[in-house]
Amino acid sequence: MHWRHATGTLDLDVPRIVGIVNVTPDSFSDGGRLRSVDDARRLIDRLVAEGADAIDIGGESTRPQGATPVSLDEELRRVIPVVEAARADHPNVPLSVDTVKAEVAREALGAGASIVNDVSAFRLDAGMPSVCAQYGAGVVLMHSRGDVSTMATFAHATYGPDVAGDVVAELIHAAERAVGCGITRDRIVLDPGIGFAKRREHSLAVLAHLRRLAILGFPVLVGVSRKRFIGEITRVDAPAERVFGTVGANVAALERGARLFRVHDVQASRQALDVAWAIMQIERE
Repeated sequence: MHWRHATGTLDLDVPRIVGIVNVTPDSFSDGGRLRSVDDARRLIDRLVAEGADAIDIGGESTRPQGATPVSLDEELRRVIPVVEAARADHPNVPLSVDTVKAEVAREALGAGASIVNDVSAFRLDAGMPSVCAQYGAGVVLMHSRGDVSTMATFAHATYGPDVAGDVVAELIHAAERAVGCGITRDRIVLDPGIGFAKRREHSLAVLAHLRRLAILGFPVLVGVSRKRFIGEITRVDAPAERVFGTVGANVAALERGARLFRVHDVQASRQALDVAWAIMQIERE
């Protein structure tokens, strides 16, 4: 399996890690850490050195408490200089822009981004599919409900008895819409949106039944890094200290068909996923 994007192809014959770069003052675990483009460049250098296969740059927080929508101009101000710098520093590393705004996606793709990671799966901006199709972008369609202010809360965490089935059905609809707008299937990745409009039991159910998403034929990305449900299980309050729980969830997701992993702590997940993958290959012989 491979994932085509605006600047090439990412083979998914091994687990791939997407390093997180939040150029926001209010993200839930690392907001405010990157105060300049040079700060972001240093972080990206480290993530790539630790084994990141792609970099995801975001300028608008969707944190669980009190996320505030960012204006178009402000998001562009935060994101575009970092995309330009990262493209210059790492010309062979695919860059993803984490945005729900079509105009941010357009400017980022023009500046050298390869992928659009839309946490609303194209729900919040009707212009997003055409921009992605025009640039031949790879896209991540993430399951969520609500808007930027509410999608990471429990306001829309209402499901029937089959939580995984509900999530899969909504992502199928999002993928069909994307294809209908001219985005080819080999450019689409699905993300079940762990922690978004999901309580702990919902996130666990979706992860446990991740194979139901993987069998659809689209690559699956999971973003469990430092999430609230991990803190609830491990009783670790500080998000930055939830590394071991993140690694455990990622390995479980790998075994269930995920091939892309969006993480803050690249080195730990890189080593754990590589070892788990090596064991899985022996098992298949």
